[in-house]
Amino acid sequence: MRTVDTAFAPYIRVEPRGRPLPLVCDSPHSGVTYPGDFGYALDPRVLRTGEDTHVDELWRAVPDVGGTLILAQFPRTYIDPNREPDDIDPDVLAGAWPGVLNPSEKSRLGHGLIWTRAGGQPVYDRKLPVAEVQHRIQAYHQPYHAALNRDIEAAYRQFGAVWHLNLHSMPSNSYEVMQVDSERPLADFVLGDRDGTTCEPEFIDVVERSLRASGYTVARNDPFKGVALIARLGNPSQRRHSLQIEIHRGRYMDEASFEKSPAFPAMQAALTKAAQDVALYIQRQL
Repeated sequence: MRTVDTAFAPYIRVEPRGRPLPLVCDSPHSGVTYPGDFGYALDPRVLRTGEDTHVDELWRAVPDVGGTLILAQFPRTYIDPNREPDDIDPDVLAGAWPGVLNPSEKSRLGHGLIWTRAGGQPVYDRKLPVAEVQHRIQAYHQPYHAALNRDIEAAYRQFGAVWHLNLHSMPSNSYEVMQVDSERPLADFVLGDRDGTTCEPEFIDVVERSLRASGYTVARNDPFKGVALIARLGNPSQRRHSLQIEIHRGRYMDEASFEKSPAFPAMQAALTKAAQDVALYIQRQL
């Protein structure tokens, strides 16, 4: 985590290093550069629980297999690129929003476009001016989506199909955070396709088989189904396939210190293998 008072690029784009494939992957929540105008009123260690820390490094092999990798640099607690721009809790605003707001269940939990809670605690001790929220949308949310859409559409134009992986991590208390009662332990991986609507079944099968072969447990759509990004991008009938992948943080890092654990190399190796298996699958579809 670092705080900067000057403008910075909202994302990093890593081009394919291998033969290019219509594979676009993004990590919208791995950003650890905090804008100086954030104005939060929370212990930074608690605020950081919103980060998908190290996810960008876990998936570093994506460009080696021919995929494009897009990584957010800003934190999701500042503005969440995996939310629609109208998913705002009106109670966070200091004035009237110039348009219609559609706060979702995520906003009710404090995790909408503008997070109001992190680690079960309030993020702010103030209301946010409308102009401040609009700035966050214009300077961070919109450029991130524009970059992702450019690569998605370029791949689709060239190949007539595109496969998208939306990369995340999840805390070990995810059921509690989501306010979901479950007797099942949280899986090592949760694959989300919004109940079979955002990608072809064979795509999710390939990913699940690869992860299970590496010794990890895998669940589907429990408790995470995928949110705005895969809902926007996934349309299997048009050969547009989008899949969300959540990784149990406790399997590769210390959730209190945010440091990598001794299990990190094995997890990284498993995800390198998964990226290779996905690339082979895509090559067979072309």
